[in-house]
Order: sequence, then C-alpha cells, then structure tokens
Amino acid sequence: MAVAAGTTGTGGGAGRRRALCLVLVLLAVQVGWLARPAYACGCGAMVHGPDTTMAVHHETSAVRWDGTTERIAMRLAVDGTAPDAAWIMPVPHRATVRLGDPELLDELDQITAPVTRHRHYFWPRAGDWPFEADFDGSAATAPPPTDASVGVVGRERLGPFDVARLTATDPDALRNWLTAQGFRLPPALATALRPYVDRHWEYVAVRLAPADHGTRLTGTLDPLLLSFATESPVYPMRLSRLATTPQALSLYLLAPHRMEPRSAIGGAPPHVLYAGRIAPQDAVRDFAGPAPTFLTALDQSFPQPQRIDGDHEFHRTAADTPYQRVRYTDTLLEVGGIPLWIPTVGAALLLLMATAALTAGCRRRRPTVRHFRTPAPPA
Repeated sequence: MAVAAGTTGTGGGAGRRRALCLVLVLLAVQVGWLARPAYACGCGAMVHGPDTTMAVHHETSAVRWDGTTERIAMRLAVDGTAPDAAWIMPVPHRATVRLGDPELLDELDQITAPVTRHRHYFWPRAGDWPFEADFDGSAATAPPPTDASVGVVGRERLGPFDVARLTATDPDALRNWLTAQGFRLPPALATALRPYVDRHWEYVAVRLAPADHGTRLTGTLDPLLLSFATESPVYPMRLSRLATTPQALSLYLLAPHRMEPRSAIGGAPPHVLYAGRIAPQDAVRDFAGPAPTFLTALDQSFPQPQRIDGDHEFHRTAADTPYQRVRYTDTLLEVGGIPLWIPTVGAALLLLMATAALTAGCRRRRPTVRHFRTPAPPA
C-alpha cells in the first residue's frame, strides 16, 4: 500500500509539472503574440519598425474636386509604441505635397454639425412629475537607395514630415525603398501595390516622427495636403485592406454638386451626415476656393478591412438634395413655471363637476305633471 501510494504521489506531481509547463508555454505564446508588431494602415500603408506597434484608429479627409484637379487634406489619428513611421499613398497622377491647415477639418466639422431645434410636449413623460418624485419640470437626460525601378520625383521636408514623391514600375522596388529607410514592410504590401503599378499610378511616401526624438508617435497627426490631376474624384483605399484592426473613415467632399461613392468597397454603407451648398470662409475658402460649392459629409466604418476591394470613386447624385442632421431638445410645456397639463386637467375636472351638479339640480327642480282621469258620464 505504501509503494502504491508513493507511485500515485509521483504521478500526481508529474501531472502538475506537465500542466504548469503547458500553462507557461501558452502564456509565452500569448505574450509573444501581443508583442508582435501590429500592422495597420490608413488610406495608404502605414509602416513602422519591427519591434513596435502602430494603429490608425480614425482617418479624416477633405476632398475637393473642381472637374480636373483633386486636393486631399488628410489627418490620421494613430496610437502605438513606434517613435516614427512611414506612410505611402498611391495617386493617379503626379502630386504636390505640403502641410495642410489644421483649422480646415475643424471648420468643416462645425459646418456639418447637427442643428439644434427646440420643441415642447404637453403630457408628462418619464422623468416628469408625477412619474418621478423630484419634480423640476424637465426631462432627465442620459449621459533612399537608388533603384532603377523607383524614381524619386521630389523630396521635401515639411515640418515633421519627410516627403518623397515616387514612381515605380515594380511593387517590390517600392517595398525595398521603404525597407532601406529602416522599416520592415509586410510582404503583402507588394501584392497590394500591384494594381496601382499596373495602372501607372505614382506614390507619395511620407516618413513622420514626433518633434521630440524618441517620443512615441500617438494622437492626431498634422494634416497633409496632396494635389493631383484626375478626371473623376477618387480616394485611394485599397491598401487599407492590409489593416488588422477595424478602420473608420470620415470624408468631406467639396464639388460642384452633391457626390456619393459608387459602392461601399467592402465596408459598411456610407452614412450621410450633411449635404448642402456653402459659401466657403476662412480655411475652407483657402482649400476649396471662393466660389460657392456643394459639401457632402460621409462617415463609413470598415469592421473587416480585409474585405476592402478597391478605391472610393465618386459620382454626382441624381439631385442636389440638401440634408442636415437635427438634434431636438424636448421641454415640457409650461405656463408661469407650472406644467400646462396640470391647470388644463384641473379646469377640465372642474367643468365636469359643474356640469354634473347643474344636471342634478335641474332634475330636482323639474315640475311634476299630474294627470286626472275624467269620469265617464252616467249611462
């Protein structure tokens, strides 16, 4: 019995050691997975060092098209541990690049914000007396190495951005060019660039870093302004399919008429936030020109970026129908600080009581009519 007990104890210890080893292996795998460089991109490819992470959470751009030329002012909101990163964006023709006005997108946000309208309601709702003990008369509210396949058209230093405008006849050459800058690109990037190479597009490659060397690149980046010729408005999105996290896109389209995407390109249906003709002022005027223009604001989410199957192409809608969101504030109708329904109901009750009393009084005073029977004459 003692030997048997000893054998059982040894086996139990071995089992516990095996279980512990398994847990440690699983933990190591999980930690290694978490430490793995995350690859995410905006409308172009965002790349970073091999031992860092980078994610683009939101992408906001203004797109102005006058029939021949397109301008894109882009602002990315990023987060991660990378002290610097590079970003590449395909364009259909040769582009010029400069720093954008930080006020532009804020002004467009104000123009397209919902308007507030007030309205009253008569009967009490949840949060109004008598449905809530604390009566306050209002409703409750809820809270570059040289490569023959790559041509460097131009290179500029724009604030924190090192901008290179490139041509390429080989997608792998683009990948090698960025790799030589110290970034490890995913092999899938060369494949994703192939459709642009086949169509002879050019590229804007941007190296960006915080003003303080060594500080991680996070928050909302300064906007960049790109201009290029195009016969129809387009917003490059194909490279975003390489992202590993859901993507969010906000677009302000300024054109002669109301515009809409030709398709959802694999994302959720675009949601219209605003549509209307505006007279540009301030930063919007500098971006779009002084002439009245039609502004269309869109929001779109890409819960599964790998489903993105192309670039956004826009066309004119059937009609320039205006649209603006409305935010209503509802207030209980009051007179002299008293909800109007209270005296109204009180007056109605008094009227009913008076009517009932009057009816009862009339019944009591109604005269009694006596009927006499005339005796028959004697026979």
